[in-house]
Order: sequence, then structure tokens, then C-alpha cells
Amino acid sequence: MIHDGFLYFAVLVLFSALLLWLPTWLRGGFWDKFFAFAPPIVLLYIGCMLLSTLNLWNLEETASAYSTLKNDILYSMIFLMLLRCDIRKIIRLGGRMLAGFFAASVSIGIGFIAAYALIHASLGAGAWRSLAALCGSWMGGGGNMLAIQAAYNVSEDQMAFVLVADSICASVWVMFLLWAAGRADKFNRWTSSDTHLIDEVGEKLQKEAELASAPISFKSIMLLFGSAFLVSALSQRAGAAVNALMPFFDKATWTVLIITALGILLALTPFGRLGGVGEISNVLLYSVVALIASRASLSSLIEAPVWILAGFIILIVHGALMLLAAKLLRLDIFTCSVASLANIGGTATAPILAGSYSGALVPIGVLMALMGYVIGTGGGLLVGQVMSFFG
Repeated sequence: MIHDGFLYFAVLVLFSALLLWLPTWLRGGFWDKFFAFAPPIVLLYIGCMLLSTLNLWNLEETASAYSTLKNDILYSMIFLMLLRCDIRKIIRLGGRMLAGFFAASVSIGIGFIAAYALIHASLGAGAWRSLAALCGSWMGGGGNMLAIQAAYNVSEDQMAFVLVADSICASVWVMFLLWAAGRADKFNRWTSSDTHLIDEVGEKLQKEAELASAPISFKSIMLLFGSAFLVSALSQRAGAAVNALMPFFDKATWTVLIITALGILLALTPFGRLGGVGEISNVLLYSVVALIASRASLSSLIEAPVWILAGFIILIVHGALMLLAAKLLRLDIFTCSVASLANIGGTATAPILAGSYSGALVPIGVLMALMGYVIGTGGGLLVGQVMSFFG
């Protein structure tokens, strides 16, 4: 059993790295399908819970390392992820793309509220906080989920339920959208949509992305790490100060909002184009996910079925509302599908779906997914407040 805090963190980071290498080591028909359904980040969460259940580390003696590292790394990660989102590029996607994205975001929020209103008694007291964290993930990404977890102080055991619902429901949704891609012609005729502009926009964005990319260097890595850690430290102090003056949000929520504002502003500057932003933010993401999962136990998953049911209710409501929006706004299936997956799947899956239509459209999937990082935290917090009215 591990008693030392640094050894505990080192094991978690190495375990994360080994899981990331698994798809490289294990290849073939079965393994390709397996990792498509259960990507490394999901295996990381489940694996860390399993190791915790087996008492590989002492929870009490490693608690100080966990509490010291988790929020510091989390806020650093959020800042770096936001640096990848250039609002100017997103605005240039055009009204139809933005309409599709926000239709997806709003319909997801409505789906969460409807699901919680229907089965909140079965989910348990205070379950709206966990669903708010999942809503942040399904509007943005894992970073938004972790930010809302911190803001609402959601326990690690409750987050285990969220992960199970996220993994199963989101995987089924991805498979459904990939299947729907083969019915694009029928769908577009039904909505009377015109798709000739999509290819032009996609090609333009792809050329700009290639020109704007910067190589990773030792100097950029050091600058990004130092800046992220400093922003994390100062924003936590600023969040506490603002909370003392305006207590209608707690310290954690103010901290997240301050970091979000800083990230969006700096993304508009040359600082946001430094090489290595994506790589470093993913290192921090896997580290903080491993930390959080290491405090949970698989024995708490007996309540997971009702959470999975809630996830499918959310997706059914979301899908129905997206069909209505597509018909009213004459949206094509590409816009609807990528907007949906940009919210629910984020940067990991939206580009894949976009690429299934055309390689030139991959940048649109990336940019729409990155936009989710901007609205995911605020959207999840707002939906959480609405769900809290149901008890």
C-alpha cells in the first residue's frame, strides 16, 4: 500500500501514460473497436477506481497530496484549453454553423432539465450537482465537467455515476451519428438545406489552421507551464477576494469565471498560438482525471443504471429538439451532427465525425468543439441552478 503523497501522484501519472500507449501496442479488429468504445481517458477513470478499490494507496495518508494538487492542476488545465479557442475564427463560421451549435447546446440543457424533472427522486438528494457537471461536459468537455465539479463540490463517488453514464450514452450517440452520416442526402432533402457553402468554409479554415500552427519548443513549453500555474494561483486568490465582495457565487465559481475570461482574452493574442498548448493541457487533463478517480470506489456503481437511464432521456430530448431545429432553420445533417458531437464528444470525436463527411471539414469540427469550452462551464452552472428547483 502506498503511503507517500508524491509516490501516489507519480503512480497515477505513469498509469495514465501506459493507458495512452495501449492503443499503439494493441492493434487489430477487436482492439480498434474496443478502444473506439472505451478510449484511454475512460479506462483511466475506471482503472484508477479499481486500484482505489483494491487499496493500492492509503486514502487518508494521501489526502493532503490530493487536495493540494487537484484544484491547482485543474485551473491550470482550464486556462490552457481556453487558449486554443480563438473567438474571431469561431465567429467566421457563419450564422448557420453558430445556429446549429447553440441549438445543440440549448437542447442538451433542456434534456438535462427534463430528465431530472422526470426521475430526480430515483437519482438521490442533490443529484442535480452531478448532472450539472455532466451537462458541462456535454456542452463543452472534460475540463468543464471538472470545473463544475469543483464549483459545486461534487463528491468523487457521485462523479463515478456520471462517468458511467457519460461513457455508455455518449458512445452510443457517436455510433448513431456516424450511422446517420450515410443518410445525409435524405436528411438534407427533408430539411431543404443548401450545403455548397460548407465545403468552401471548411477549405478556408483548413488553410488558415495550417498557416497558424506553431511548432512545439522548449521555450514555449516552459512559458505555457509557468503561465498556467501562475494564472491558477492568482485566480484562486482573486476568486476568494471577489467572493468576499459578491458572495452570490462561491470562491470556486468565481475562480473558474476569472480563468475563463483570461483564457478567452489571451487566445486572441499571439500567446494563444504558442506551440504545445493542446499537448500540455491534455497532460494536465489526464493528471487531474486520475487524481479524481483515485478517490472513488467501484463499489459505488450499484446505482449506475438509473444514471444511464437519465443519460438516454437527455439524448432523446436533445435529438428530438435538434430535428425540430433542423427543419425550422433548414440545417443540413453535417451541421446538426457535428454541432451535437462538438457539445457531447468535444475535440476528441467531433473532428472524426466531420472528417467522415470530408477531410476539409475537420477544422470546423475542431472549432465548434473548442467553442464548447467557452460556454460549457457557464451553461452547466445555469442548468444546475434550474435543476436545483426540483429538489
